[in-house]
Amino acid sequence: MKRISVKNLNKKFTLDRKGRQGALAKIVSIFSKSSDDKNLLTVADNVSIDIQQGEIIGIIGHNGSGKSTLLRLIAGIYQKDSGEIETNGRLIYLNGYGQGLQPRLTMRENISLMGALMGLSQNDIKKRFDEIVEFSGLSEFVDAKVYKFSSGMITRLNFSVTMHCVKHHNPEILLLDEIFSAGGDIEFFDKSTRLVENLVNGGATVILVSHELSLIEKYSDKVIWLEHGRIREEGPSEKVLASYKNQ
Repeated sequence: MKRISVKNLNKKFTLDRKGRQGALAKIVSIFSKSSDDKNLLTVADNVSIDIQQGEIIGIIGHNGSGKSTLLRLIAGIYQKDSGEIETNGRLIYLNGYGQGLQPRLTMRENISLMGALMGLSQNDIKKRFDEIVEFSGLSEFVDAKVYKFSSGMITRLNFSVTMHCVKHHNPEILLLDEIFSAGGDIEFFDKSTRLVENLVNGGATVILVSHELSLIEKYSDKVIWLEHGRIREEGPSEKVLASYKNQ
């Protein structure tokens, strides 16, 4: 069964450079069509991929190559300019950047809020609360407000809440964006990796974006190498990773 189909996908972002222009340059840009082209950044350039049920696809590329943008387009967070995107199954997009937490709420309140936003009932949240806290390793900070947390603590909390909510939903499609960097220290990294590994081995279709090439090689059946929004190479993990390392 095909879980994800992307055909001739295109997306450009507008770069706002006008704030750094002088008055004359701004006037000229109004009448200059070519200036519009210079202010466009191509992040997906005629991308086409098909992913079957149970496949694990790694996406690699340098910063700015369009990796995270592709996942967000598939997830529906960004709107495409043209092309087709079809997904078949419950889809969850996760990133490791600590987004979603409210700094003025306590850790306890954030767990309740994030769980509710991810579709859990308050009863389900209560059942999972102790497990979420224990996994995060932040039990002594349960009633502290999140704005007092370090960036590592925020990432750990976000990861723990999100992943335990994902386990509840048992999605068919997982889009994982740099989540293996969650938390920073080795112990939490190992716990995170094992938790994601259990989800991956549960039969979900997975697209994994990571700068950790060893993890891409370990988990991925196939790798897609993106460069300036285009697919430069696609194929077996070992072959594509070798090309990427030797560029």
